[in-house]
Formats: sequence, C-alpha cells, structure tokens
Amino acid sequence: MDVPAGVDHQAIVKSLVWKDEAATQLFAAALAAQPALRDCYVELHGELGAGKTTLTRHLLQALGVIGRVKSPTYTVVEPYELDATPAHPHALHIWHFDFYRFNDPREWEDAGFRDIFASPGLKLAEWPDKAAAFVPRADLVIRIEVPADGTRQVQLIAQTPTGIQLLAPVAV
Repeated sequence: MDVPAGVDHQAIVKSLVWKDEAATQLFAAALAAQPALRDCYVELHGELGAGKTTLTRHLLQALGVIGRVKSPTYTVVEPYELDATPAHPHALHIWHFDFYRFNDPREWEDAGFRDIFASPGLKLAEWPDKAAAFVPRADLVIRIEVPADGTRQVQLIAQTPTGIQLLAPVAV
C-alpha cells in the first residue's frame, strides 16, 4: 500500500495486516486504551465491506459502549456518551459519522456538524472524502484494503501530535 498523495512528510505511517476479525478487535482494544483517543478525529477509508464499521464497533465496545453499534449510513451520525468513571473523570462524547450519502453542503451547518467537530470528544468518520471541504485535518487516518486472501491490509497515518500519540504503542 503506497502512501497517499498529500500526506504530510512529517506524518507517521504504519502498516498492519489483520488476518481476521479477532485481529481487528485486538487493534481496536489497543487504540481504545490510548488517552488521546478521548479527544480526536479519526478518518476511516475503505471500500464497502472493508471493515470500517466493524472496526468502529470493536473500538466503541472496547471503550465501554454497551448495546448495538449501528452503522450511521442513513442517519449520517450516531452519537454515544460514556459516563465519567474514576479512571476518566469526564464523560466521553463519541460521534460516528458515515458521509456516504452526504450530498448537500447545507446539511453540514443545519445538522450542527461544525459544532460537533469543534467540541471535545471522539469523532470517527467513514467516507470522509464526501465531506472533505468541511471536516478538519484528521489526527489519524485508517485505510483498509481487502486483498484476494480476505485479510485486511491496513495503513495508519498519524497527521498530528495527537495522532502520533495514538500510534505510539501500535506494533508495526
């Protein structure tokens, strides 16, 4: 997997192979353990069926979300909130976006997405290219490709200091 055009030369890029869903779940658990994840923006790229929503589901479950994690394909965004705990004294706001059906720029303002992206919390976006003119620079970009063998070829691109913190413990 080549480094995409436009990636900052100071970005940190790591490549992984997820052999199965259990490997995806392990990665999600490792990422969920990073304190920097509580206030960042993560972009998820990949074709339909690549595993973007599966990764998100495992990540949210590792963070403590109970119940079904739905794909926001039709709603554009699914919000979640985790209560404060002794380990994390502040509630965690999570927004899972799916911009696949995002077509109208007015929807960005009307839905309050600008305010969401300006507020603290975890923002995860599938199909972020559809809203590229509006979303901020991602802290972490996750690109998932599915070769013929069914594994997941994953490229992690940390574009900010927060993204670099997220990748620090990730094995190559």
